[in-house]
Amino acid sequence: MYCVYAGHVSTECVLCLPSMPLVRSVSVTSLSGLEEWDEEFDLEDAVLFEIAWEVANKVGGIYTVIQTKARLTSEEWGENYFLVGPYVESNVRTQVELIEPTSPVLKRTIDKMNSSGCKIYFGRWLIEGSPYVILIDVGFTAWSLDRWKSELWDLCDIGVPWFDREANDAVLFGFLTAWLLGEYAAQSEEPPHIVAHFHEWLAGLGLVLCRHRQLPVATIFTTHATLLGRYLCAGSVDFYNNLAEFNVDKEAGDRQIYHRYCLERAAAHCAHVFTTVSQITAIEAEHLLKRKPDIITPNGLNVKKFSAVHEFQNLHAQSKSRIQEFIRGHFYGNLDFNLDKCLFLFIAGRYEFSNKGADIFLEALARLNYLLRVNHSDVTVIAFFIMPARTNNFNVETLKGQAVRKQLWDTAHTVKERFGKKLYDSLLVGQLPDVSKILDKEDFTIMKRAIFATQRQCQPPICTHNMLEDSSDPILNCVRRIGLFNSSADRVKIIFHPEFLSSTSPLLPMDYEDFVRGCHLGVFPSYYEPWGYTPAECTVMGIPSVSTNLSGFGCFMEEHIADPSAYGIYILDRRFRGVDESCNQLTSFLFQFCKQSRRQRIIQRNRTERLSDLLDWRYLGRYYIAARHMALAKAFPDTYIYDQHEPTPTSGFRYPRPASVPPSPALSRHSSPHHSEAEDNDEDERYDEDLEAEKDRVNIRQPYTAPFKNKSPGNSNGIASEKN
Repeated sequence: MYCVYAGHVSTECVLCLPSMPLVRSVSVTSLSGLEEWDEEFDLEDAVLFEIAWEVANKVGGIYTVIQTKARLTSEEWGENYFLVGPYVESNVRTQVELIEPTSPVLKRTIDKMNSSGCKIYFGRWLIEGSPYVILIDVGFTAWSLDRWKSELWDLCDIGVPWFDREANDAVLFGFLTAWLLGEYAAQSEEPPHIVAHFHEWLAGLGLVLCRHRQLPVATIFTTHATLLGRYLCAGSVDFYNNLAEFNVDKEAGDRQIYHRYCLERAAAHCAHVFTTVSQITAIEAEHLLKRKPDIITPNGLNVKKFSAVHEFQNLHAQSKSRIQEFIRGHFYGNLDFNLDKCLFLFIAGRYEFSNKGADIFLEALARLNYLLRVNHSDVTVIAFFIMPARTNNFNVETLKGQAVRKQLWDTAHTVKERFGKKLYDSLLVGQLPDVSKILDKEDFTIMKRAIFATQRQCQPPICTHNMLEDSSDPILNCVRRIGLFNSSADRVKIIFHPEFLSSTSPLLPMDYEDFVRGCHLGVFPSYYEPWGYTPAECTVMGIPSVSTNLSGFGCFMEEHIADPSAYGIYILDRRFRGVDESCNQLTSFLFQFCKQSRRQRIIQRNRTERLSDLLDWRYLGRYYIAARHMALAKAFPDTYIYDQHEPTPTSGFRYPRPASVPPSPALSRHSSPHHSEAEDNDEDERYDEDLEAEKDRVNIRQPYTAPFKNKSPGNSNGIASEKN
């Protein structure tokens, strides 16, 4: 018997979890592990609820996971797929189309809850796949907070302090989602087969309550980053070398997050299936949450494939020209470097100075500046830091730079128009123009005034905004220490943009995607990065990137690519090297990248873009499919069967080394391209883009499509023989 929590009315509940054991399955950690599936699931009678605080509510990377995965999941589950999240009016206005519930069972469920003092909304999320969303107004039921917190204490001995607003929201959201699932089960005419997938600790309490109330729900819990791990790494702790030594209760208590940690750990242990996003995070979860994940579920993207190879290269050139326009304005009066020999590097993400590796990146830039200067390189590196921080407005000097650039452009256009008219008139009467007379004094006056306007008494600014905490800002303090102030002598320039990019910005009017396409290299030397969407986004756009062997993305690429650097994926060793050694390695990566010719960079971008298949949800979605099948089999063993396969190390998705010579000068052999201007005419160079691409594609399986099978083991007559 299961119970439904309906407002203040509580039916009989069993105080212990069901006796069904949570059997551990062999972890699936490589793409080869799910290669030879032959079981099929009939999901016609099953329904999937995916529950997260970031459904139609962008807070961090989980929003991207759910948003990009929705299309594939909608194709698999159809009308039986519902996303559950918080109701945030500002987001609903722009992202959600509110409609009446399409399912009679769901309509009865929502009507019953709304009549009991809740406020539940139903609609379509206006993204790819147009999934249904159920949005819960947690603030509307805040009157129940104290009673639910008291019940949480009675059931789990977890006390939530009054001042932790985020944890209070988690309590409200957890009780309401459990109520929703229980009410749905009660309103169903036949016993339902519900799968509920909970993301992160903010949604985890709903899972715990589902198990406590013995609801007919197959539960999955995914942690995208452990709470304690994030806090420990932010505190400059030698995290990975001491994972087994931490007193987790004491560490969580010292950081005043013990109640949050308990919610996360309870969800991990109560779930039928526990997953996390990478192997490095699985090790972390095993030590901090005390349960080994059943399946690794890497994060993917919806990859847009171009019909011609050169299309994404053209997009790179277009976006790069827009960044160059910004650079012309930002460095007006000090534009003493060749923009055609200028490389754009960037780091982006949450402003976690050490966790995201901004500290080691800045130190490497200082060393790179020295190497470029002593080697008399004509390459200029401009490094962008796109990390939101507290500001009060744009920097006046930065805005002035863009105004000066626009004025110069208008002046040049005016003089060009006047010059063109005089040239036209002269040619019209059959005379060659007198060049000395075609520009009059007024033209020279206009141009001189424009030149005088570009004179600058100060160096170009480091930061594009006025920082509220300038004196204590980690990036600015590090810049002051290493002495990179955008002076003319420096070959490395720094631009700190403490705000997310937007196409409506008066300063740098570009969306993040366009900006990434225009850059040459993304640098993400993170110390703590459970997955790493930023390097993944670079890869699918054909932009090389630097990652680390402490990030989920870096470990994934090391596992599936024989020579990552040849494909533009530079893996920095931060696991087995000290900070200074890692910094030297990063400096070496950057210096070798600066030594590449334009043609070598084009070859490398082509190779990087071909890796996008590895990150497509069409491939990586299979892990989520496996987790759901496993959960159904554990929750409903009489109805569903799931056979776990052992990974086969000799097969699977693994890119070989490129068929042609590698693009990096550091790895060049005798027959590789020479670093010279004449390389484009080198007939002996062994490089055929189409041939190499075809050889790589042979090593990648076609996108996986989930097979389905009749769910009852005794009903063999209904088994479909179709396989993909």
